[in-house]
Amino acid sequence: MMGFALIVALGMSSCKSGESAYKKAYEKAQAQQSEATTITPVNTSTSEQVTEVAVTPVETVTPVKTETVTPVTDYSNVTVRTEDVTLVNGTGLKAYSVVVGSFNIQANAVSLQNKLNGQGYQAQVVKSPSNMYRVILSTHNDKVSAAQSRDKVRATYTDAWLLYQK
Repeated sequence: MMGFALIVALGMSSCKSGESAYKKAYEKAQAQQSEATTITPVNTSTSEQVTEVAVTPVETVTPVKTETVTPVTDYSNVTVRTEDVTLVNGTGLKAYSVVVGSFNIQANAVSLQNKLNGQGYQAQVVKSPSNMYRVILSTHNDKVSAAQSRDKVRATYTDAWLLYQK
């Protein structure tokens, strides 16, 4: 998954036009402007005044358009664990939850919950049938939004996983 993200990021960055492309177009326009043709009318009589007129060719420089492509991620094959958990501390669970910690001791789970709540999350603690205390970072009605939420916190909680409440 990380390799795919790296390939997509490299692909997107290689499509960008560099500053050098704009600089070359600017220098080309400057060179053409300095090579402007000067037209001098022929003086047929000595009493007429000669006027020089400079003609500058105009070239429109169109910037290269870059297209931003947002990678589409297929969340249909995301792994989800199914457990019939019991709410220990929190406001209630929806169908899919993002688990960021599992502890044998309830006090450790509550400590992480308090830390997360201090960071603005509404973390919850549940107890699994195997007597593990799970810390839920967020809870969602659908699998896609739960997977997206999990992916956002994976930089901090690399072992975050999805729980489906029976």
